[in-house]
Amino acid sequence: MNAFNTFSLSRSWSRRVVWLGFAATVAVGSFAILASGPSFAQRKSGPAEVSVEELMKPTDLPDLALGDTDAKVTVIEYASMTCPHCAHFENETFDAFKKKYIDTGKVRFIFREFPLDNLAAAASMLARCAGTFKAFPLIQTLYARQPDWAFVQGNPVPKLFDIAKQAGFTQASFDKCLTDQKLLDQITAQRTRASDTFGVNATPTFFINGKRLQDAPTIENFDKVIEPLLAEKK
Repeated sequence: MNAFNTFSLSRSWSRRVVWLGFAATVAVGSFAILASGPSFAQRKSGPAEVSVEELMKPTDLPDLALGDTDAKVTVIEYASMTCPHCAHFENETFDAFKKKYIDTGKVRFIFREFPLDNLAAAASMLARCAGTFKAFPLIQTLYARQPDWAFVQGNPVPKLFDIAKQAGFTQASFDKCLTDQKLLDQITAQRTRASDTFGVNATPTFFINGKRLQDAPTIENFDKVIEPLLAEKK
């Protein structure tokens, strides 16, 4: 069985992700992302370009977006909260990217969930439940503290709750979020669509006006793709 199938969030077992007792009853070994996630995250095969119209088509899961809606360039990231490469981009590159491109109105940035495992799905659900204005700060915090909750021995839920409390979660709202089957289904559907329609099979995957970023997500490599697009006449 390949890595993609191993981490498929099929409905048949995904209910266990959000049920309150999942972490207490699932063995540490079940979170196979600890060993397999990084290698899976480095897989880069996939189409070099996809339909922008299809990529931007609305779904019932609203996009998490930053920047000017009229920006000339749109960058979409598909990411997993337990992916070390995604955390590296967030922790080491995103602030500079945001300052150079998003804050200046040149780029609209969209973050889409592509969970590699059930723990990543749970973290993504918490970011969604935090609300529009707190979603990105919580994502940033979860990535900054990824070693504290994604790669711990034993039950990761108390660590997640400690972080969620900083975003205003109570025990009741935390539990309610992690039992929201509709939200989990929406995130799962987004992951499936990304794979089936756009060939996403690695995290992070970036599309820049429909063109897949083929190299590491550094400022320099973003520049190589974005700057020519900005220079084009409308």
